[in-house]
Amino acid sequence: MDAEIELKLFIQSQHHDFLKKILNEYPNSTPQGQKKLTNGYFDTDDLQLRRWDMGLRVRGFDNQLEQTIKTAGRVVGGIHSRPEYNVSINQKMPVLSLFPTEIWPVGNDLDSVSRSLKCIFETNFERQTWHIYLNDSLIEVALDVGEIIAQHKIDPICELEFELLAGDTSALIQLAREVAKSVPFRLGKASKAQRGYQLAGKSKPFSIESIDHVCLPKNNNVPQALSAILETALERWQLIENILVTVTNNVERQSVLWGELRRCVRLLRLTLNQFGLLEKHISPLFDHLERALEFVGPLQSCCLLLQDDANMLANISNKAVVCQQLENHINAMSISTQLASIWQHAEYGQLQLALVDLLLTTENGQHQFSQEPELDLFANKLQQASWKRIGKLMPITSAMSSEDYQDVADALDESILVGFAYGEIYPAKKREAFRLPWQDLALGISTLSAYKILRLLSELHQLDIDTWLDNKVTSLLFAMEQSRKSALKVPIYW
Repeated sequence: MDAEIELKLFIQSQHHDFLKKILNEYPNSTPQGQKKLTNGYFDTDDLQLRRWDMGLRVRGFDNQLEQTIKTAGRVVGGIHSRPEYNVSINQKMPVLSLFPTEIWPVGNDLDSVSRSLKCIFETNFERQTWHIYLNDSLIEVALDVGEIIAQHKIDPICELEFELLAGDTSALIQLAREVAKSVPFRLGKASKAQRGYQLAGKSKPFSIESIDHVCLPKNNNVPQALSAILETALERWQLIENILVTVTNNVERQSVLWGELRRCVRLLRLTLNQFGLLEKHISPLFDHLERALEFVGPLQSCCLLLQDDANMLANISNKAVVCQQLENHINAMSISTQLASIWQHAEYGQLQLALVDLLLTTENGQHQFSQEPELDLFANKLQQASWKRIGKLMPITSAMSSEDYQDVADALDESILVGFAYGEIYPAKKREAFRLPWQDLALGISTLSAYKILRLLSELHQLDIDTWLDNKVTSLLFAMEQSRKSALKVPIYW
């Protein structure tokens, strides 16, 4: 058995030649040549192997055949770690009995599974490899270019894999970060096998569940809580990427996903800052991505106005014209190309790698926190600081205008994220009673931003809705003021 530990990155084809040049010229790099790999992935009709969390393939290369089975492993960020077993064979159909008996679940019917095996999909690609020594570690770098084939459907493969052959896992990150200075990429959470099952229609489409708070460790351990928050946000970020690729024709769904992606990024930045880990080289990467995501707020505001058949615009006499202008405004944002555009920024992949590095070093206990408190005390301190900041920005004795509310939007967003990160520690009833009015205010701020866009469109296209807008803003501000003053009086729950 080998324990495969690799880092997978997705790149775009226009960067292949430059990437090869970098790897050929990298210190202590030895090119290993290029070979064509043909791979058939096998399972039963009812996906018994997948239900056992196993992946089975037969690979052809250099007139040889090899069967491989990978058992349950873990993906942290883009680091894939799975035990695998390899056996040379002389036929294209795998023989399960050649694998060690101890890898199979107790009570299995291996003969029945063997008889039911069929090829579910294929992955065929050209692999060019390099061996690179870095410090005391040996890394194999593989550039895979080809395609996944399932039921006459094709999905391109364009991946860069860093596999640890000897040494320390940190070397994978170090080498990838060096390469990332020149070539843009994103972390690869989905393996070729996962993508193949998707393409073959043998697994559910990627989806993301709404969660009320991060699942924190039960032992009140602060470093483990940091790991949980970082892993949750980073994993959700990568999952959202996978979904965004498939919903290019659904603007409303894209709006929700982009909002959730930005939320993950902001949670990561906030958490690193709270733990004193927002290093000088990481903060500008967050700044760059935040600027690239500036379209998210306006997109969400426009979709808010158009949702439920534009019910919010029901009393406007020229509703159809206003809706068309909002749709034109959304189209001008080129939402369907935003993801590909952002991936072209080298800072995007650099940030993801820096976060994976921080996650791994946290899990390895390499960060020491001075006078480390219990988790509940630490969370209480963060909650109190967040609440005091909101109290100063929204004093109960002062009236707030539409502009005032929009100016505090990011601060309120951060405060809500603190509650999201540590909410599991507290009684749900008290927690939600406190948070609900602040979440309502956040929705009110989004609505005010939507009205601001409407006013701009009205001026540009003579929509003649200023009186309607004035009434809407006045009514909303009155309700928000009442909610804010009530919210500031709700007892704290920490």
